[in-house]
Amino acid sequence: MKVDDLPVVLQIADQVHPDFPEDQTVFEERLRLYPAGASVLERDGALCGYLLSHPWHSGKPPALNSMLGRIPPGADRYYIHDLALLPSGRGTGMAREIIARVMADARTQAYPAISLIAVNGSTPFWSRFGFVVDESDQALAGASSYDTDARLMVCTLSG
Repeated sequence: MKVDDLPVVLQIADQVHPDFPEDQTVFEERLRLYPAGASVLERDGALCGYLLSHPWHSGKPPALNSMLGRIPPGADRYYIHDLALLPSGRGTGMAREIIARVMADARTQAYPAISLIAVNGSTPFWSRFGFVVDESDQALAGASSYDTDARLMVCTLSG
């Protein structure tokens, strides 16, 4: 992902996650703080999705539409902030490929787990990749900035 991609990325975010709006500054900061975790997905020369991710810690996940300030020192897990695909990118294998890449990168960096907040009823989707819902009080509090149906999910990595 490049800064020039952000206008289209924001349009995709608005279409895919209309109930979870985030300011452009959030996207800009994630890209600036951890460019290796920011990817765009293309089909037939047009952007149809994106992924934002970064190192984090096993405590409370970042709140919706919040600035990080920095990647926390001593980050002990990887965090998928957002994966969004327009209908034109669904069913193409793009999601599977980018998730496999994120998992490989997290393993290479020796992170023992990846976490994310599942929204829009996406827990079955993430479960296919080995993510399980964390029902701890801290997890429920971390997901509360999204909505009551949002769930923190964690995938423990091996090898």
